[in-house]
This record gives sequence, C-alpha cells and structure tokens, in this order.
Amino acid sequence: MRDPHDVFNQALPLSDHNLADGDAAFRDTLHANGAGAAFEALRSYGARLGTAEVLQWGEQANRHAPELHTYDRFGRRRDEVEFHPSYHALMKLATDVGLHAMPWEPNAPAAAHVTRAAHMYLRHQVDQGTSCPITMTYAVVPSLRLQPELAERWVPRVLPRAYDPRLAPASEKAGCLFGMAMTERQGGSDVRANTTTATPDGPAGPGGRYRLNGHKWFCSAPMCDAFLVLAQAPGGLSCFLVPRFTEDGARNPLAFQRLKSKLGNRSNASSEVIYENTAGWMVGEEGRGVATIIEMVRHTRLDCATGAASLIRRCVAEAIHHTMHRATFGKRLVDHALMQNVLADLCLESEAATALALRMARAFDEADGDEQAAAFGRLATPVGKYWATKRESTVAREALECLGGNGYVEEGPMPRLFRESPLNAVWEGAGNVQCLDVLRAMQREPRCVEAFAIELDRARGADRRFDAYADRALAALREVDTLEVRARRVVEQLGLALQAALLLQAGNEAVSDAFIGSRIAGDWGAMLGTLGAGVAYSEIIARSTPVPAATSLA
Repeated sequence: MRDPHDVFNQALPLSDHNLADGDAAFRDTLHANGAGAAFEALRSYGARLGTAEVLQWGEQANRHAPELHTYDRFGRRRDEVEFHPSYHALMKLATDVGLHAMPWEPNAPAAAHVTRAAHMYLRHQVDQGTSCPITMTYAVVPSLRLQPELAERWVPRVLPRAYDPRLAPASEKAGCLFGMAMTERQGGSDVRANTTTATPDGPAGPGGRYRLNGHKWFCSAPMCDAFLVLAQAPGGLSCFLVPRFTEDGARNPLAFQRLKSKLGNRSNASSEVIYENTAGWMVGEEGRGVATIIEMVRHTRLDCATGAASLIRRCVAEAIHHTMHRATFGKRLVDHALMQNVLADLCLESEAATALALRMARAFDEADGDEQAAAFGRLATPVGKYWATKRESTVAREALECLGGNGYVEEGPMPRLFRESPLNAVWEGAGNVQCLDVLRAMQREPRCVEAFAIELDRARGADRRFDAYADRALAALREVDTLEVRARRVVEQLGLALQAALLLQAGNEAVSDAFIGSRIAGDWGAMLGTLGAGVAYSEIIARSTPVPAATSLA
C-alpha cells in the first residue's frame, strides 16, 4: 500500500529560474528593436526576479494588502499607508535599476524606452501592483516639462535611483515618486465632468499656486510624494501638481477617505481623496488640462501594453511548466496532441504581445525629431493598448485551465494572475476609450494612418495572406460613416495586422505561419487551442519553455 503522504506526479512551483531565459520571443524582439546590447543586463535582472525569494515577495505583497491610517491615536490627521515589507523590497528592486526614470537620466542607454520596457516586462511577471507608482513616476516627466520652472524643481527629485518610503518633504528625501488623480464619482473617463475646483492663490496662470477643493474617486497611489490632478480653474479644466508637503515643509491637506477593495492588484493602494484648500501648482496652460496630462497618460498606456505582454508570458510559462511535469493517461500532459494545440496557441499570443509592446516602446524612442515615428506611435499606442490588454484575460483563463484544479487554488499563482488580468484593459482608459482615441488620432492627425501603413509595408511580400489582410484592415478605415460603431473590430484588425507584420519581420516561420494561418487567414475558433493541422507545435512551445533550476518531484 502506497503511503498516502507520498506526493508524486506533481510539479514543483516554477521558481529559481531566469525570467529572461527560455523566452526566445523576448530575446528576439529586444534585438529587433535596437536594445540587444541590454540583454546581458536583463539576464542578470531576470535571474534575480526569478528567484523563489522575489517571486514570494510578489505573493506576499498581494496577500498582505496595504492599510490606510487616517488618524493617529490623538485624533490628528495622519493619512499614511502602511505596506508589508515585501512591497518595499519590490519597490527597491525597481528603483535600483532606474525603472522609474531610465529614459530621462542624463546617461540614458541607447533605445532607452525599449530597454526600460524590457525590464518592466520582466518585473511585471513578479507583481504589477508595485509597478503602478513606478510607471506613473516615469510617465510624469513629459507633462512636467510643459511647465519648465516646476520641472526644474521636481524632475531632479525623481531621477535618483533611490527608494525612500518616508512621508517627508520632497526636499529631504533621497528620491520621490509621483501619482495621479483624474477620476471623479460622476465622470469616470469623462474628466470634463469633474467638479473639483481650483482657485488662484496669488498670480493666476501656468506655474501659479491654486487652492483645490473637491474629491477624486481614484487616486493612484496615495503614498507618493506628489500627484498630477485635474481640476476646474476659472478658465476651464486644468492640470495641477499637488505635493504631499508644500515648499515650506507643511503638510498639504489631502484627506484620504479609504483604500479601494479591488478584484486584484491588491499590493497597490488605490484610494479616494478629498481636497480642502489643498495647494496645487498649475502645469501647462489654463483650460488645457487634458492636453497636459495626456502626455503622462500616453506613457502609462505603454506600460499597460507591456504589463499585458508580461502577464501573458507568466501565464504561459506556468502552463508549460505544469504540463511538462504532470502525466495523464500514460504520458506527460505536454505530449498530448490536444494540449500541444492549446499550449502552442498560448505561445503565439505571448510572442505577438511581446513583439507589439516592445515595438510600441521603440516608437517612443524614435518620436523625438521624427514626425513619422511620432505619427505611428500616436496610432499604435491606443491600438496596442487595446488589443494586448484584451487578449490578456483570455490567455489567463486558458492557462489556468491547463493546470486544472491546481490552477484554481490560492496557494498557487494562477488565481492572482487571473484576478490581475482585466486591469490593464481598465487602467488609463478602457477599451471603448482606446478605440475612440484611435478615431480621434485619425481625424486630427491624418499622417497617423499613413505612418501605420508604412509600418505594415515593411512586412509585405513575405506572405500573401498577410498582404491581403493588411489591405482589408486599412480599407476599413475609409468607411467613415460607420466607423464609430465598428471601432472595436477596426482596432482589432489593426492590432492583428501589426502583430502579424512584426512576427513576419522577426523571421521565425513556424511562429508567423501559425499566427497568420489562424488569426488572419484560417478558421480560428472562439477558444484557444483550435489551431489547424500542420502547425509546428513542438517548435513553437520550445521557444517559450521556461528552464527552472528545479523541475519535478519523483
């Protein structure tokens, strides 16, 4: 009789492996986008992130959610957020390599946005909640630079590679972090419905000090040192820099009401806040708040797409690892033809999402001084953000199922990844907002479509099926009378066409042929795992197979 405590035919947790290894798409895409020189540094970072210790930090930071302390024991306003030590360890792991400011550093690496996105791609696989303040700090710099005197004071405060979690005046800290507050109860994405007011507290206009009064339904993330906030000034909706402390070292009155109880992303503190004569300094022109803060939003949307690619990769790695070390009906799960179909389909999603995210990052690198690159990025950013984040939840669900019951229990990573998977689609404008932004870009900047078409042209001639699909996707843009009602389908086609173009240029025929044959030219089912016959299943899966230090129990 077998000992009932003897465990066999079970995989060990996927840990102590290098997140950059066993991911051929990541390596290939990094080189394709001009950041190949960073690969060894990324391998070093991936080795650290893939340790059991760091992966456990990601679990702990979400299991032990942040706590808001609104008052001290004497009744004074405190408004501080307390985090588990794992949260602080993950934050330091990000700031130590400059993920909050890398492209803005004086000695920024070549292909700085791609290099940073690649680091974020690896880091997101551990935890995305702690990436939120890192992303916002990175993204705030372009908006701050619209107000030079504020940028002169604040940009040097966010550049240091230092994590300083103390609640203290910015001038006393080793490094500062930024958050954002746009959304109000009555408006959501319709920020022009905001009711928070900003009254001049001295000379009015750009750079001037104002008093803010009102509320924000979402403020991310409340432990930051300063925030960009939208409020109604006398001349219309404007953008303001709101610090936790004023320049004289006094507490700025930000009354945090509660932390949101969320489906996922539990390591990240999302809050509600009330402003009562809160000091804020106008950034950009009065009445141009959306145009000012959109510079920040464009960069945070890049991280949403990168985060989607990252979570997809983590899910695929977990699915492959489990099926390699679990046997059913006399052979490993991974050796069953139908499971290979599912896994290969998941791998195609991962390769395509990775290629899309890093190509988006390259558009940010190239946009400075290159009008065509800027025009391409203007359209590709909402297209990529929409499509990558939509695929994220689909992949998470299917990957969880590959683990069966082991994927559904809280001791493993899949429930957390599944809960996390819808968030990148919601952050920085949900799906309809992204689609409308695509239409807005087409109307206001006609060169966007031309630049996007040129990008697709780079892959023409390699596959007739792709050529025909690219023609159809671009032709759909010309039917302007019904464009809004068809916007989701149109943006989906653009996203698929761009992914196919990138995979063709990457040069792996097995991957590009299977992707085009299913998504573009084939009878692809509504579910993943419906690839046709003749697909190079083993080759595709091998490109995404993680290589852990430990494999399975006997």
